[in-house]
Amino acid sequence: MASSSPVRHAWRVLLGLLIVTAVLFGINAVGVYVFQKSSWTPELALDLQGGTQIVLSAETEDGAAPSQEQLDQAASIIRQRVDASGVAEADITTEGGQNIVVQIPGVADEQTRERITSSAQLQFRAVLATDTAANSFVGEDGNETPYPSPDPSLEATPTATPTDGSDLSWVTPALQAEFLAYDCANPENNAAQASAEEPIVACDETGTAKFILGPAELDGTAIDDATSGRDPQSGAWLVQLTMNPAGADAFGKVSTRLNQNRIDGLSPRDQFAFVLDGAVISAPRMNGVILDGRPSISGSFTQESATTLADQLKYGALPLSFIVQSSDTISATLGTQQLQIGLITGLIGLILVAIYSLTVYRALGSVIIASIAVMAVLTYIVICILAWRLGFRLSLAGVAGLIVSIGFTADSFIVYFERIRDELRDGKSITSAVEDGWGRAKRTIYISKSINILAAVVLYILADSTVKGFAFTLGLTTLIDVLIFVIFTHPVMQLLARTRFFGGGHKLSGLDPEALGAVYRSRSQFRTVATSSAGRGARNTRSRGEAERRQTIAERKRAEALANERSAHAGSEGDA
Repeated sequence: MASSSPVRHAWRVLLGLLIVTAVLFGINAVGVYVFQKSSWTPELALDLQGGTQIVLSAETEDGAAPSQEQLDQAASIIRQRVDASGVAEADITTEGGQNIVVQIPGVADEQTRERITSSAQLQFRAVLATDTAANSFVGEDGNETPYPSPDPSLEATPTATPTDGSDLSWVTPALQAEFLAYDCANPENNAAQASAEEPIVACDETGTAKFILGPAELDGTAIDDATSGRDPQSGAWLVQLTMNPAGADAFGKVSTRLNQNRIDGLSPRDQFAFVLDGAVISAPRMNGVILDGRPSISGSFTQESATTLADQLKYGALPLSFIVQSSDTISATLGTQQLQIGLITGLIGLILVAIYSLTVYRALGSVIIASIAVMAVLTYIVICILAWRLGFRLSLAGVAGLIVSIGFTADSFIVYFERIRDELRDGKSITSAVEDGWGRAKRTIYISKSINILAAVVLYILADSTVKGFAFTLGLTTLIDVLIFVIFTHPVMQLLARTRFFGGGHKLSGLDPEALGAVYRSRSQFRTVATSSAGRGARNTRSRGEAERRQTIAERKRAEALANERSAHAGSEGDA
């Protein structure tokens, strides 16, 4: 009963491996056939499949060249936006002291393009007047008549100095005429470039309403964080803002003024517009004083639009304005040829490992080959799932990490098998050698793999984005390597040790005790080798030579000391 316990344990562990594999394939199948967002092939990065290149040209208010610090800050914000959209292996660099080049694997969708090109210039402006987007009136003849363009002679300067952002003194005759004639459908009417210190006319995102807004009283730099979620009462999607101390203080004063306007019935001057890139995304009424710096933006949000807006605001407004200089589809920088070379290199590595394993370990090498095959299957399906869930894309550096992992994986098995052989040389049975060798080998392997994972983590954190793919695949395959070692290699060895071929120590099994030099009672005392047969004597001589080569320095010195003692003892007996 006791002897069959390891067998039952081995079968249970292998069954668990089968279940884990089936679950992973099932998860990916759901992504492929239900959500239609996954694939049975890994997604390739920009260097292997090409993608989209967007060149952004920086513009400053005074027309001067932007500083390198501004460009670096803008590139960092754009990188955060792209990462938040789930796009991996994007390449974002500055170029020529004026441009930012964004390269994205595959074809960038419209939402991703918006994240990249939008400056997310958020302004907080008080509402002075609002109306529908109509820019015409019904004349005396009963026909629709467009409002005339503002007369340049109209007064554009307030006659009285405004006291705050809600003061109607901001609404000059020129601004009122502009408001009446303002056409929200005209793309040239864009308030994004208007001065923050002046009132503006702006439309909402849908183009169905237009507003006269006071000067900007806060901007996006007042925001520390932005998250999307549902209103606990209405269930509608909203964006919750968290302001820094200065922003919270300023917004508290504004909310106090607007709340008083609400109490006094001064509508719409109790409204506060959130203006994003010149468009009013929400203009809620102030229902109370907000002193904690945590206002929320509500409106006709969906989960997707609320998340997009929260990401834009969370990563801050760009320190520069940008225009899209070009947007092109680019070919692979390394391409299919380099990918094929990488795959061929990996195949050559596998063949060399197989030849070495079968040469040194004979039939036992088939366990190494099978373990690598199982690891390859698990790694492949995990990469497919990560491409779906995390946007991971396999770059050439990632392929290099997979190739290097072949040698690391084979190393684990070699340590294990050598521990088993050491136990056999100590005269143990094969079943005992497998269990004892497992106990000795796993500690060494765990320590070794911990170092590999630590190196991969440090490399991923500190290295350039082009090297992160190597670090990621190296760390991933190391974890899978340990998993395979525990739930495949050792259980298989437990089962093979109880077969006639391996358990009987067949000379081709790789576990032949005589071939391994198991001809001594301890590590420093050899058994007397029988020489009744020339063939047996030669074989035992080879085995003893193998045992001698396997001795450590301390064991060899001890054996030499014992041999010298015997020689000295024999010499003293001869003299006697």
